[in-house]
Amino acid sequence: MSIENFQNQSEEARWLGQSHRILPHSRREFLLKAGGGLGGLALTSLLADRLPAATSSAPSNPLAARPPHFAARAKSVIWCFLDGGPSHIDLFDPKPELTRLDGQPLPGSFTRPVTAMGRTADTPLLASRRQFSQHGESGAWVSDWYPEIARHVDELAVIRSCYADGLNHVGSVCQMNTGSVLGGRPCLGSWSIYGLGSENADLPGFVVLADYPEEPPGGNRNWGTGFMPATYQGTRFREGESPILYLTPPAAAARQRAKLDFIQQLNRRHQQQRAEDDQLEARIAAYELAYRMQAAAPEAVELREETEETLRLYGIGQKETERMGRNCLLARRLVERGVRFVQIYSGSGSKWDAHSNVEGNHARYCRESDRPIAGLLADLKRRGLLSSTLVIWGGEFGRTPMSESGNGRDHNPYGFTMWLAGGGVRGGMTYGATDPVGLYAVENKVHVHDLHATILHLLGLDHQALTFPHNGQEERLTMVSGRVVKAILA
Repeated sequence: MSIENFQNQSEEARWLGQSHRILPHSRREFLLKAGGGLGGLALTSLLADRLPAATSSAPSNPLAARPPHFAARAKSVIWCFLDGGPSHIDLFDPKPELTRLDGQPLPGSFTRPVTAMGRTADTPLLASRRQFSQHGESGAWVSDWYPEIARHVDELAVIRSCYADGLNHVGSVCQMNTGSVLGGRPCLGSWSIYGLGSENADLPGFVVLADYPEEPPGGNRNWGTGFMPATYQGTRFREGESPILYLTPPAAAARQRAKLDFIQQLNRRHQQQRAEDDQLEARIAAYELAYRMQAAAPEAVELREETEETLRLYGIGQKETERMGRNCLLARRLVERGVRFVQIYSGSGSKWDAHSNVEGNHARYCRESDRPIAGLLADLKRRGLLSSTLVIWGGEFGRTPMSESGNGRDHNPYGFTMWLAGGGVRGGMTYGATDPVGLYAVENKVHVHDLHATILHLLGLDHQALTFPHNGQEERLTMVSGRVVKAILA
């Protein structure tokens, strides 16, 4: 080294020493400090998959199982979603006053929402034609449309005071799933696996089952992720005996694995220049999951492994209950294998939407859903799964006490019924109330956000702490409201 270079380096070192005293003065000191930093990076990587739910740092595997915020009462959820809006006043909320006023105009004190729903103030009231009776030790009221579910009322927490914000099916189904009448937000199932991950790496963490080929209003946005990574979206299984296509692995398994590895290598290279596209990441993860599912899923969806008694319990083998029965039994098999969230659509395609002939409409779909849902409750209980599985029944809204087309009912988001069972719920109780004709929720009102907060709480998640950064703010399922309905907790 020349004297001139040595002097220049000395001047530079002197300047660095004066201006940046925090820099190390020797190679040994530099290695010591740098080594500590590298160790911290290694520790962070090792602990990444063990971070608690809802932290801003995502694990390397976004679907890896993670601990909840606090002790969970439920490990999984099965939501029986009655698409179209079941009539609460014909199923779980008897109204003697409505029977007395049958055929008369709606009393003046109840006219506030009528114009918004397209009805006039003189639209006659329509009494329920059903017979209600009390069941179980709790004495809960259930109509004769649901005789099988009525046998399980001591497991149910019936909430008669639900209310929502949407008037039409698209907005209301969207809100019941995502918390908002406007599309573009993650659904409840996506929030659940975002917070907790999945317990089975070989099956989807969130599965959607429909009993008809039609999709619910709004389609796949009801099980989509909105502004979250697409990895957390629901996987829709097909209706019928083969819910998943292409499950049979090829004979040359080694060749398939090599081909997949090569494709994934190309995918990763492509993704490096498109880091902002979460759909690419979701597709890459889906390819890997699909490969693993070829080993695990055939057994999970093989209902012929069940006994004849179990098949009869769900109504499988009977024309009216075959579709819903298969989905309910499949849901039990999935949660049994670690699937976090299963949503079953009953009457998919707004089949419960009884604007006319509510008697004929509901009679059909109650027959289709009664035995399968009752069988699901019975089967979960006898297998010791009901205590860890939260079962939900309900649609996007209820129906009006006023008539439509003379023998039907319109949409009613102002007061309707839902029930929860298992998974830490206090069974054998009725919570809240609607007014004497069943139009408004008036006592212990439960908004959609309250329902969502309660479901997350049962899963061990704090709805205020479970957040996702989007557009400069921390978003959550319940947005800026929501409370846990503690009265229905066991």
